[in-house]
Amino acid sequence: MEGARTNLGTLGFLCLWITAQAQMKIPPETVQQWASVFSVQLRELTTKYSGSQLLQKKLKDVEPIIRMVDLNGNDLVKDYSDEIERLLGKKMKSVKRLAESAEDADLYHEFNATLQFDYYNSMIINSMDEDGNSPDMGAEFPLEENEHFNNLRVNMLMSDIQVPTNVFNKDPNILNSIYNSEALNDVFIGNFQKDPTLTWQFFGSSTGFFRIFPGIKWTPDSNGVAAFDCRNRNWYIQAATSPKDIIIMVDISGSMKGLKMSIAKHTINTILDTLGENDFVNVIAYTDYIRYVEPCFKGTLVQADLDNREHFKQLVDELHVKGEAKINKAMKESFKILNEARMKGQGSMCNQAIMLITDGAMEDFEAVFEEFNWPERRVRVFTYLIGREMTFAQNTKWIACNNKGYYTHISTLADVQENVMEYLHVLSRPMVINHDHDIIWTEAYMDSVLFTTKAQSLLMMTSVAMPVFSKKKETLSHGILLGVVGTDIPLMEVMKLAPRYMLGPHGYAFLITNNGYILAHPDLRPLYKDGKKLKPKPNYNSVDMSEVEWEDTEETLRTAMVRGETGSMRLSVRASVDKAKRPLYLVNDYFYTNIDETPFSFSMVLTGGNGKLMYFGNVSVEEGLHDLTSPDLSIASEWTYCVTDIDPSYMKFSQLQAAIRYLVGLEPDMKCDELLLQHVLFDAVVTAPMEAYWNALMLNDKVEPGVETAFLGTRSGLLRLTRYAGVESRVAKKFLTAADKANLFTMDHFPLWYRLAVENAPGSFYYYPVNDKGVKYVIAVTSATISSEGKTAIAAVVLKQQASNMVKVSGI
Repeated sequence: MEGARTNLGTLGFLCLWITAQAQMKIPPETVQQWASVFSVQLRELTTKYSGSQLLQKKLKDVEPIIRMVDLNGNDLVKDYSDEIERLLGKKMKSVKRLAESAEDADLYHEFNATLQFDYYNSMIINSMDEDGNSPDMGAEFPLEENEHFNNLRVNMLMSDIQVPTNVFNKDPNILNSIYNSEALNDVFIGNFQKDPTLTWQFFGSSTGFFRIFPGIKWTPDSNGVAAFDCRNRNWYIQAATSPKDIIIMVDISGSMKGLKMSIAKHTINTILDTLGENDFVNVIAYTDYIRYVEPCFKGTLVQADLDNREHFKQLVDELHVKGEAKINKAMKESFKILNEARMKGQGSMCNQAIMLITDGAMEDFEAVFEEFNWPERRVRVFTYLIGREMTFAQNTKWIACNNKGYYTHISTLADVQENVMEYLHVLSRPMVINHDHDIIWTEAYMDSVLFTTKAQSLLMMTSVAMPVFSKKKETLSHGILLGVVGTDIPLMEVMKLAPRYMLGPHGYAFLITNNGYILAHPDLRPLYKDGKKLKPKPNYNSVDMSEVEWEDTEETLRTAMVRGETGSMRLSVRASVDKAKRPLYLVNDYFYTNIDETPFSFSMVLTGGNGKLMYFGNVSVEEGLHDLTSPDLSIASEWTYCVTDIDPSYMKFSQLQAAIRYLVGLEPDMKCDELLLQHVLFDAVVTAPMEAYWNALMLNDKVEPGVETAFLGTRSGLLRLTRYAGVESRVAKKFLTAADKANLFTMDHFPLWYRLAVENAPGSFYYYPVNDKGVKYVIAVTSATISSEGKTAIAAVVLKQQASNMVKVSGI
């Protein structure tokens, strides 16, 4: 071993040298001898500096006092889904309290056309005019950074108001509605006190304003415009209306040229933006003949998911005007599609509507409506008259009014948004009159605040929302929608309820919607790098489960989960780690069930073998604390050993600090995971001798050049680490630092080295090279096992990291 230096680069150098000197005809026996010597020296070096044999001996010593547990996936998935139901149930109760308060406030309010009311406008607050005075609606509004809201500056005692630029912020309807909704302030605060895990709570008014709690300073876009309109958001649209089948009919005759066609295209795009995954749609362009903008969708309805909506928009942009408009054929075709869908039980099985976009209607339509829609009038017809001319306004209005629809006149591009939104109020009337307070859940969407702070798969949010109706007797039959209340739920908070340590190194949990789209999954990567910036991928929130769990070729698992069934199944899967550079062949057991009162299904995956076996041992708190406080020890900072993100007094503690304070009795009321704490205390005691072993090597032995780090990890998220080399001389300076997410225990995954070790034979070292932007080093990793009752589980993974200097092998 004398003269050996620590680097796997030798092997590559040796091969090149042999190739260059091939004419020397080195005997194969000689090359084999060199390889054998290299192998022995490398194994001896790795065994010595990792301490793997000592760790295995210590684990053997404690085998009589441990118990082995076979994880029962069916029980776990039920427990975790119950926890998720409780969490989401709290959010629904908060939203119901907001809806009740908003409706009661409106019931007892008399409209005042001359009301003067100075509210906090989130665009103007904390600003001054040229004379140093606060402008109207811009008074002082205290804001403080709050860790629970990602360190944004917020006001935890008051909400404030955002009004879109295209809405007059002192309109009497706006002022009366804002005055009414002041009653929500106390409910916002009360909700947060009852459930401190709540994030943003809000009320979106049908008049256009948006009340948000906690209050914030609203940031306009780059043009200084507040383009955000709550009425365009999915949570508002889904809560305000039921699922719907929509046929959009657009006139592309010669009279629609120029600005009219631009307005028509913008109108179609705006209608498409009001649709969601539970809606179905098609677009027909017509002149004297019928043209489906997408011929593949002829005669049918397609789901209005993001992919299809964007596809329609691209095709609509390519439309050109020509010919003479004949509405009858297109109207008959539209009715046939909707009637066929209803008869076959296809589409949304709820509302149906035709959107007619034209600059005039000259024909007699009565025969068409008598044949297809009267007297039941199951299909509503909404008409949009395009352009400044009003010659055919009466005909267009007659079509809408005689088919339970709504007529609007759109003369400029600026008119489109407000006029399109009117159809939502009409479709909401039956719900309002019947007081159907249906709670809705949105698909996943991105929380941009978290872009750089959490794992990609955990950036996603969902919202729960509920409509707010007028309960006044004199307007009850009119079906007046006041707005929508809701709250956001970070999916990270939901997925925390399936603890990473229970799932194991290759296990994971995920959520999907009743449409089969992913809500949360560790393989969902919603961001991409554009230069130095992270941006959402197109259609990031409409990734189907089959695109992630692609081994489910028959879609048996997907179908069962979409139907909300409970069960389990086994799949042989080809997984990959290290950015898809290293394949793994696993046998996964999937356990799944629905989440009551939501459109979601939950699944957890346990990998066969080591993934389903856990061991537990008992040590005293005093003994465990002694070793838990060792300077070389840390625990997974993103795991939840103790809940620190609810009570503000706990937020200042790291997970290790919180666990210690709980164990010593300083924070007896803190909510902690007793099983995980027991596990980590036991691991701390068993692995404690490794610290002394590594320190002795540094003190009593000259460390071989290039050996930089020795470390070990356990399933409880415990990490012990010794640096043989100082930071100045270390090649791998980033390795196992906070920035090195791939090699740490995170919410999203076990470390890369841990996952590789458990798939290789215990006691045998697995070596792999790393090239991190030109920084090259080698990691040697092996697993140590513990046995009891005839079962063997992985207890720890021990490693050595070394720099990529040239290795010199004795005798070469």
